[in-house]
Amino acid sequence: MATGGLKMIQNMLEQLPASERKIAEFILENPRVLVDSTVSELGSQANTSGAAVIRLCKSLGLNGFQDLKVRVAGDLVKPVEQGYRDIEPDESFYSIVQKTTSNSIQSLRDSEEIINFDELEKAVNTLLRANQVHFFGIGASNIIAMDAQQKLIRIDKGATAFTDTHLVATLVANAKKDDVVFGISYSGETPEVIKVMTLAKQQGIKTISLTKYGQTTVSSLADIRLYTSYSSEAPFRSAATSSRLAQLYIIDILFLSMATAQYAQTVDYIDKTREAIRFLKEGK
Repeated sequence: MATGGLKMIQNMLEQLPASERKIAEFILENPRVLVDSTVSELGSQANTSGAAVIRLCKSLGLNGFQDLKVRVAGDLVKPVEQGYRDIEPDESFYSIVQKTTSNSIQSLRDSEEIINFDELEKAVNTLLRANQVHFFGIGASNIIAMDAQQKLIRIDKGATAFTDTHLVATLVANAKKDDVVFGISYSGETPEVIKVMTLAKQQGIKTISLTKYGQTTVSSLADIRLYTSYSSEAPFRSAATSSRLAQLYIIDILFLSMATAQYAQTVDYIDKTREAIRFLKEGK
């Protein structure tokens, strides 16, 4: 069953226009009313309009009002989430292990709930057809870019993951029409990533973004938008810990989706690269 409707609303609440925020707040306070209402009924009960309800669904990136109802209905029957927990002074190793595990699992579950499968399919098909994929991220996001590059190279897909913005600008300037620029920025507001995505757009190059859920500059510049969940995390968790894990999770989904679409070919590439690495290790 689809879930994540309430999570999407919570993540987007502060970015919504007044009329849509009014409906969003009403849904968060009365989720069961939404499930049993029509568009016009919900608009009336929230003291706004049915048109605003439709605009809210669009702002959330959903496929209409029914999609929102199904997701919220799923939220109402799923187990209660434990939520994110921060460490405390002089915390025991056992407690740190338990909290880190719980927070990591929560991050993946939150991101799973907001996956847009239409956008995921577009991203996979675009990457399969691409000649070169130029991944770009700064700081912790570059770790994600390098992981993605390593995965694609193993299946004979041309990929780069440079951090030098001048070099990346050169790659984009010389990119072919079947190349892809893949911008990674958790905040969606990293200046260097915005610049590279803007340049790619000017060059007519296909772009994919991976950001936190919501309206950001990086995602607005992308042809295909992928998201990880945004949560109000504890201070220590905000330091690119759970966000990094969630980003790696989305890259894994993309890679495995590509692999299953060309299974026999992928297995052959993996076998060849495994043998090459074994040869280096054995020194023969």
